[in-house]
Amino acid sequence: MGFAKVEDRPTPASVYNARIYIVAMVAATAAIMIGYDSAFIGTTIALPAFKSEFGLTLAQKTQVQFNFISANIVSTYQGGCFFGALLGYPLGQLAGRKNGLFISALVFCLGAGVMLAADGARGLGPILGGRIVAGLGIGAASNLTPLYISEISPPAIRGQLIGMYEIGWQIGGLVGFWINYGITKHIPASHKQWVIPFAVQLVPGGVFALAVPFLLKESPRWLITRGRRDEAIKNLCYLRKLDASDPYIIEEINMIDIQIDHDITAVGAGFWAPFRQVFGRWHLFKRLLIVTSLFMFQNGTGINAINYYSPTIFKSIGITGLNTSLFTTGIFGVIKTIGALIWAFIVIDKFGRRGILLVGAVGGAIGMYAIGAYIKIVQPALHPSTTLPPSGIAALFFFYLWTIFYAVSWNGTPWVVCAEVFPGSVRTVTQMCAAASNWLWNFVISRATPTMFSNMGYGVYMFFATMMMISIPFIVFLLPETMHVPLEEMDRLFAPGMSTWNANKIVMSELQRERGSGGAVPEYLHHDKPAGQQEQLEDSEKASV
Repeated sequence: MGFAKVEDRPTPASVYNARIYIVAMVAATAAIMIGYDSAFIGTTIALPAFKSEFGLTLAQKTQVQFNFISANIVSTYQGGCFFGALLGYPLGQLAGRKNGLFISALVFCLGAGVMLAADGARGLGPILGGRIVAGLGIGAASNLTPLYISEISPPAIRGQLIGMYEIGWQIGGLVGFWINYGITKHIPASHKQWVIPFAVQLVPGGVFALAVPFLLKESPRWLITRGRRDEAIKNLCYLRKLDASDPYIIEEINMIDIQIDHDITAVGAGFWAPFRQVFGRWHLFKRLLIVTSLFMFQNGTGINAINYYSPTIFKSIGITGLNTSLFTTGIFGVIKTIGALIWAFIVIDKFGRRGILLVGAVGGAIGMYAIGAYIKIVQPALHPSTTLPPSGIAALFFFYLWTIFYAVSWNGTPWVVCAEVFPGSVRTVTQMCAAASNWLWNFVISRATPTMFSNMGYGVYMFFATMMMISIPFIVFLLPETMHVPLEEMDRLFAPGMSTWNANKIVMSELQRERGSGGAVPEYLHHDKPAGQQEQLEDSEKASV
């Protein structure tokens, strides 16, 4: 079963082997750490046991003071992630993608361990400090993971494999959403009750740190840029499950060679060369602005307000009682995870990027407008009840409808787009900017949400709905479809005069025409040679012994 793969060239069936999926899943384990944190922290700091131990009950703090402290606890992590995403560039560039991910895992585990030192006597300091350190590791991993997966993926399943990152995020979130529900049901209010969710962070972090050295293969593209050609061919053969003499391997290595030589000629060598290229060339800088803005719109859907402050969200709809709120949050996590699986294995490489973003924006906006209208008309905060009225049930339905639309569209698609639209010479810089953009807007939302709910009421939902509506013309006029286009050919989509609406169809038609015809078996265009030696590139069909 499954949809037919759209290939840029004839591809042996063995290319779509279990190894490539396993490697992508291991790399995507980094996202489990991210997803877990985004889900558990909001419900954990809402636990009475946590509030009591740190003097955060309403008898000790006003609601405004608690909102400020909770925003600090949540946002210190995003702040660390932002700077970690920036540090991911030198880490991935100098140490490699694989080693960079390993270091990220160790830093995260260090931060998670520091958080466990917090208690009523020490105060919140270890939690705040530990979340900054853990954020540094997560930020770097959020930079390197999509980059790594995009570099090892066959074009026809690249969306699926990068989608593993989103699935990992949702699996972590699912555990995070349910863990506090289970804890409140089975563990009495105590230090142990709230510290367990913090300790669970070490499970995905430890698994990731142990798995990376043994199960990941370094990116062939990165190895070639470092002059480690034989190792690059060996790793690519492992990932594609083909021999080095196979025409497909030879052609793929040649494509990487040509692209790298082109990039060096166009960009130059050196640590800062990609920065000069991206920020000094309008066509690349414009592309960067377009794709990094997707994270502004993604956070504008309201997703991280819900992730980090779900008890506040459900209270605004009229759902009362901690266990009821946690259970409702858990259902939200289940729907989001199922949606992520559908998105990764059915939607992303069948229906593309643009179309699902547009559908998600329209459907999500309808859900948010409906919730806002309900709160404005019924005002559930002024009429508390132990049971939801029919209008409240309808509002909850629209909330879960919003969740479905979001899960199969905006949840992971911005990461896929940002990981694939730039040439390899600048991809480490652009992926750094993409990850930093995600965490910057994450930080903005996590800081602003408590204040927004205090001052705007139903207007919060209207704001999120309007942000989704604004994203529609942005996508229609500025973002071309990237599905199935090889990484080395992405520039064609953004060529001057290219129609945004038809760009993908035009480029894929050109590629299939150029590569689909038969011909002589290709030979390697590049062989081992002294560093810096000039090369004369030849067309593979004209190469001769």
